[in-house]
Amino acid sequence: MKQARPNPVSRPVSRLPASQLSVVQKAIEEHRSRLGPLLPILHAVQDALGYIPADAVPTIAYELNRTRAEVHGVISFYHDFRTAPAGQHIVRICRAEACQARGARELEAHAKQTLGVNFGETTADGTITLEAVYCLGNCGCGPSVLVDTDELHAKVTAERFDVLVNKVREITS
Repeated sequence: MKQARPNPVSRPVSRLPASQLSVVQKAIEEHRSRLGPLLPILHAVQDALGYIPADAVPTIAYELNRTRAEVHGVISFYHDFRTAPAGQHIVRICRAEACQARGARELEAHAKQTLGVNFGETTADGTITLEAVYCLGNCGCGPSVLVDTDELHAKVTAERFDVLVNKVREITS
């Protein structure tokens, strides 16, 4: 087993609120002894906070004897990690080939224009975060949209998308 090299960098001063720092430290302690602990730590932080605050990166990097760039690189590589809080609801549009063949590109353009955001962004009112997903397992009925984690919608047109968005907004108001 490869032994960790001593970290020549001094412990960073965290700018995280105490409640968030304790979440980050707990995730590190729970997973640091695993082989490849970075992904489980990042998932634990996001599960607890809903996103990975930028100010968590120095602490995670220091504790794992990694550079900030390495930790940031992993966060930015994986689409599932967020660096900002999500909206109250998450709307995911499938971008897999089957859905694209059935009109997902046009639906994406409509969704972005309607919501005024790009993928990975949240509407100004904080209601909806728009995300891309690469297969919802509903290939024969695309384009498919998943609202939050439990509402899968098939054959979504621009008109049906507008109905879904209005329904989500009614729920939160």
